[in-house]
Amino acid sequence: MSLNQNISKSDSAMGEPMKNLKWTAWLMSALMCGVAVAGISARPNIQEEPNFLESTVPTTFGGWRKLEEPPQIVDPGTKEQLARIYKEVLTRTYVNEAGDRIMLSMARSGNQIGIQQAHVPDLCYPSQGFKISPVRNGELLTKYGAIPVRRLTTSKGTRYEPVTYWLTMADRVIKTQWDKRMIQFGTLVTGESPGGLLFRVSTIDRESERGFAIQQKFVADMMAWVSPEARRKLSGLRSPT
Repeated sequence: MSLNQNISKSDSAMGEPMKNLKWTAWLMSALMCGVAVAGISARPNIQEEPNFLESTVPTTFGGWRKLEEPPQIVDPGTKEQLARIYKEVLTRTYVNEAGDRIMLSMARSGNQIGIQQAHVPDLCYPSQGFKISPVRNGELLTKYGAIPVRRLTTSKGTRYEPVTYWLTMADRVIKTQWDKRMIQFGTLVTGESPGGLLFRVSTIDRESERGFAIQQKFVADMMAWVSPEARRKLSGLRSPT
Protein backbone atom coordinates (compact mmCIF):
# COMPACT_ATOMS: atom_id res chain seq x y z
CA MET A 1 0.00 0.00 0.00
CA SER A 2 1.36 3.42 -0.94
CA LEU A 3 2.12 6.17 1.52
CA ASN A 4 -0.62 8.33 -0.03
CA GLN A 5 -3.18 5.58 0.54
CA ASN A 6 -2.15 5.28 4.19
CA ILE A 7 -2.53 9.04 4.71
CA SER A 8 -5.93 8.98 3.00
CA LYS A 9 -7.14 6.19 5.31
CA SER A 10 -5.74 8.01 8.35
CA ASP A 11 -7.56 11.23 7.40
CA SER A 12 -10.77 9.29 6.95
CA ALA A 13 -10.41 7.66 10.39
CA MET A 14 -9.85 11.05 12.01
CA GLY A 15 -12.74 12.66 10.18
CA GLU A 16 -15.52 11.65 12.58
CA PRO A 17 -13.72 12.77 15.79
CA MET A 18 -12.84 16.08 14.16
CA LYS A 19 -16.45 16.59 13.11
CA ASN A 20 -17.57 15.84 16.67
CA LEU A 21 -15.09 18.33 18.09
CA LYS A 22 -16.25 21.02 15.67
CA TRP A 23 -19.89 20.32 16.57
CA THR A 24 -19.12 20.51 20.29
CA ALA A 25 -17.25 23.80 19.83
CA TRP A 26 -20.15 25.24 17.83
CA LEU A 27 -22.67 24.14 20.46
CA MET A 28 -20.66 25.69 23.30
CA SER A 29 -20.33 28.90 21.31
CA ALA A 30 -24.10 29.03 20.74
CA LEU A 31 -24.76 28.44 24.44
CA MET A 32 -22.37 31.20 25.47
CA CYS A 33 -24.02 33.59 23.02
CA GLY A 34 -27.38 32.72 24.53
CA VAL A 35 -26.07 33.42 28.03
CA ALA A 36 -24.66 36.75 26.87
CA VAL A 37 -28.04 37.76 25.45
CA ALA A 38 -29.75 36.68 28.67
CA GLY A 39 -27.26 38.80 30.60
CA ILE A 40 -28.04 41.86 28.53
CA SER A 41 -31.76 41.44 29.10
CA ALA A 42 -31.40 40.38 32.74
CA ARG A 43 -34.12 41.92 34.83
CA PRO A 44 -34.44 42.46 38.56
CA ASN A 45 -36.79 39.85 39.95
CA ILE A 46 -36.82 40.68 43.63
CA GLN A 47 -39.49 42.46 45.59
CA GLU A 48 -38.59 46.07 46.23
CA GLU A 49 -38.05 46.33 49.98
CA PRO A 50 -36.29 49.65 50.56
CA ASN A 51 -36.23 49.16 54.36
CA PHE A 52 -35.79 45.40 54.51
CA LEU A 53 -32.87 45.43 56.96
CA GLU A 54 -34.33 48.12 59.18
CA SER A 55 -37.67 46.32 59.43
CA THR A 56 -36.30 42.77 59.61
CA VAL A 57 -33.38 42.95 62.04
CA PRO A 58 -34.88 43.19 65.54
CA THR A 59 -33.74 45.84 68.01
CA THR A 60 -34.14 43.42 70.95
CA PHE A 61 -33.80 39.63 70.95
CA GLY A 62 -32.39 36.83 73.09
CA GLY A 63 -31.07 39.13 75.81
CA TRP A 64 -29.57 41.62 73.33
CA ARG A 65 -30.76 45.20 72.90
CA LYS A 66 -29.81 47.99 70.53
CA LEU A 67 -27.85 50.86 72.05
CA GLU A 68 -28.99 54.37 71.21
CA GLU A 69 -25.53 55.62 70.30
CA PRO A 70 -23.57 55.89 67.03
CA PRO A 71 -21.73 52.63 66.30
CA GLN A 72 -17.93 52.88 65.89
CA ILE A 73 -17.77 50.79 62.72
CA VAL A 74 -14.80 51.06 60.38
CA ASP A 75 -15.79 51.80 56.79
CA PRO A 76 -13.93 53.89 54.22
CA GLY A 77 -17.03 54.82 52.23
CA THR A 78 -18.91 58.02 52.82
CA LYS A 79 -22.68 57.91 53.14
CA GLU A 80 -23.01 59.16 49.55
CA GLN A 81 -20.61 56.53 48.19
CA LEU A 82 -22.43 53.72 49.99
CA ALA A 83 -25.78 54.99 48.70
CA ARG A 84 -24.52 54.67 45.12
CA ILE A 85 -23.49 51.04 45.63
CA TYR A 86 -26.11 49.65 48.00
CA LYS A 87 -29.87 49.68 48.29
CA GLU A 88 -29.66 49.79 52.09
CA VAL A 89 -27.02 49.95 54.83
CA LEU A 90 -27.64 49.15 58.50
CA THR A 91 -25.19 49.85 61.35
CA ARG A 92 -26.02 49.24 65.00
CA THR A 93 -24.40 48.46 68.36
CA TYR A 94 -25.97 45.86 70.65
CA VAL A 95 -25.31 44.99 74.29
CA ASN A 96 -26.41 42.01 76.39
CA GLU A 97 -27.04 41.58 80.11
CA ALA A 98 -23.39 40.62 80.68
CA GLY A 99 -22.24 43.89 79.14
CA ASP A 100 -20.87 42.31 75.95
CA ARG A 101 -21.06 44.70 72.99
CA ILE A 102 -21.46 43.76 69.34
CA MET A 103 -21.09 46.11 66.39
CA LEU A 104 -23.29 45.04 63.49
CA SER A 105 -22.85 46.28 59.94
CA MET A 106 -24.99 45.07 57.05
CA ALA A 107 -25.35 46.19 53.45
CA ARG A 108 -27.50 44.81 50.68
CA SER A 109 -27.39 45.34 46.95
CA GLY A 110 -30.09 44.99 44.33
CA ASN A 111 -27.71 43.29 41.90
CA GLN A 112 -24.51 41.25 41.85
CA ILE A 113 -22.36 44.24 40.91
CA GLY A 114 -22.94 45.97 44.23
CA ILE A 115 -22.02 42.97 46.35
CA GLN A 116 -18.82 42.48 44.35
CA GLN A 117 -17.84 45.99 45.44
CA ALA A 118 -18.67 45.21 49.07
CA HIS A 119 -16.49 46.91 51.65
CA VAL A 120 -15.16 43.66 53.09
CA PRO A 121 -12.97 43.90 56.22
CA ASP A 122 -9.95 42.51 54.32
CA LEU A 123 -9.90 45.78 52.36
CA CYS A 124 -11.58 48.47 54.43
CA TYR A 125 -9.65 47.97 57.68
CA PRO A 126 -6.15 48.28 56.14
CA SER A 127 -7.32 51.37 54.25
CA GLN A 128 -8.05 52.95 57.66
CA GLY A 129 -4.59 52.15 59.01
CA PHE A 130 -5.44 48.88 60.78
CA LYS A 131 -3.21 45.83 60.80
CA ILE A 132 -5.06 42.59 60.08
CA SER A 133 -4.30 38.97 60.83
CA PRO A 134 -4.53 36.37 58.06
CA VAL A 135 -8.16 35.76 57.15
CA ARG A 136 -9.34 32.27 58.05
CA ASN A 137 -12.43 30.41 56.95
CA GLY A 138 -14.71 28.88 59.54
CA GLU A 139 -18.26 28.00 60.48
CA LEU A 140 -20.63 29.85 62.76
CA LEU A 141 -22.97 27.33 64.37
CA THR A 142 -26.69 27.92 64.83
CA LYS A 143 -29.62 25.64 65.64
CA TYR A 144 -30.52 25.75 61.93
CA GLY A 145 -27.09 24.73 60.68
CA ALA A 146 -23.67 26.27 60.16
CA ILE A 147 -22.98 29.52 58.30
CA PRO A 148 -19.68 29.54 56.35
CA VAL A 149 -17.84 32.66 57.56
CA ARG A 150 -14.52 34.43 57.38
CA ARG A 151 -12.73 35.62 60.53
CA LEU A 152 -9.84 37.97 61.15
CA THR A 153 -8.44 40.14 63.93
CA THR A 154 -7.69 43.81 63.32
CA SER A 155 -5.64 46.17 65.44
CA LYS A 156 -4.76 49.85 65.53
CA GLY A 157 -2.94 51.21 68.54
CA THR A 158 -4.75 49.95 71.63
CA ARG A 159 -7.87 48.92 69.69
CA TYR A 160 -8.15 45.19 68.98
CA GLU A 161 -11.21 44.19 66.97
CA PRO A 162 -12.03 40.57 66.02
CA VAL A 163 -14.33 40.47 62.97
CA THR A 164 -16.64 37.81 61.53
CA TYR A 165 -18.35 38.29 58.18
CA TRP A 166 -19.93 36.60 55.18
CA LEU A 167 -21.31 37.53 51.75
CA THR A 168 -24.44 36.18 50.10
CA MET A 169 -25.73 36.14 46.54
CA ALA A 170 -29.15 34.75 45.60
CA ASP A 171 -29.73 33.99 49.30
CA ARG A 172 -26.67 31.72 49.39
CA VAL A 173 -23.36 32.28 51.16
CA ILE A 174 -20.43 32.72 48.78
CA LYS A 175 -17.54 30.60 50.02
CA THR A 176 -15.31 30.63 46.94
CA GLN A 177 -14.91 32.35 43.59
CA TRP A 178 -16.39 29.20 42.05
CA ASP A 179 -19.56 29.65 44.12
CA LYS A 180 -19.88 33.21 42.87
CA ARG A 181 -19.34 32.24 39.23
CA MET A 182 -21.92 29.45 39.39
CA ILE A 183 -24.53 31.75 40.93
CA GLN A 184 -23.78 34.43 38.35
CA PHE A 185 -24.11 31.89 35.54
CA GLY A 186 -27.46 30.68 36.90
CA THR A 187 -28.85 34.20 37.18
CA LEU A 188 -27.73 35.02 33.64
CA VAL A 189 -29.60 31.99 32.32
CA THR A 190 -32.79 32.83 34.23
CA GLY A 191 -32.55 36.55 33.62
CA GLU A 192 -32.97 37.29 37.35
CA SER A 193 -30.87 39.64 39.44
CA PRO A 194 -31.49 38.67 43.07
CA GLY A 195 -28.76 40.81 44.57
CA GLY A 196 -26.58 40.12 47.57
CA LEU A 197 -25.76 41.02 51.14
CA LEU A 198 -22.75 41.69 53.38
CA PHE A 199 -23.18 40.68 57.04
CA ARG A 200 -20.45 41.74 59.48
CA VAL A 201 -20.12 41.62 63.26
CA SER A 202 -17.22 42.72 65.43
CA THR A 203 -16.25 43.32 69.04
CA ILE A 204 -13.57 45.36 70.82
CA ASP A 205 -11.58 42.64 72.59
CA ARG A 206 -7.88 41.80 72.92
CA GLU A 207 -8.84 38.11 73.23
CA SER A 208 -9.86 37.18 69.69
CA GLU A 209 -11.32 33.78 70.53
CA ARG A 210 -13.51 35.27 73.24
CA GLY A 211 -14.68 37.91 70.78
CA PHE A 212 -15.51 35.27 68.16
CA ALA A 213 -17.47 33.28 70.76
CA ILE A 214 -19.55 36.36 71.66
CA GLN A 215 -20.17 37.02 67.97
CA GLN A 216 -21.33 33.43 67.45
CA LYS A 217 -23.83 33.72 70.29
CA PHE A 218 -25.12 37.03 68.95
CA VAL A 219 -25.69 35.68 65.42
CA ALA A 220 -27.19 32.39 66.69
CA ASP A 221 -29.60 34.33 68.91
CA MET A 222 -30.62 36.56 66.00
CA MET A 223 -31.19 33.63 63.62
CA ALA A 224 -33.41 31.96 66.22
CA TRP A 225 -35.47 35.14 66.51
CA VAL A 226 -36.14 36.20 62.91
CA SER A 227 -38.61 34.56 60.52
CA PRO A 228 -37.53 31.63 58.29
CA GLU A 229 -37.65 33.87 55.20
CA ALA A 230 -35.52 36.56 56.85
CA ARG A 231 -33.09 33.90 58.10
CA ARG A 232 -32.64 32.61 54.56
CA LYS A 233 -32.06 36.10 53.15
CA LEU A 234 -29.62 37.11 55.89
CA SER A 235 -27.57 33.94 56.15
CA GLY A 236 -28.57 31.40 53.51
CA LEU A 237 -29.89 29.08 56.26
CA ARG A 238 -32.90 27.01 55.31
CA SER A 239 -35.20 25.82 58.06
CA PRO A 240 -35.29 22.02 58.40
CA THR A 241 -38.26 20.40 56.71
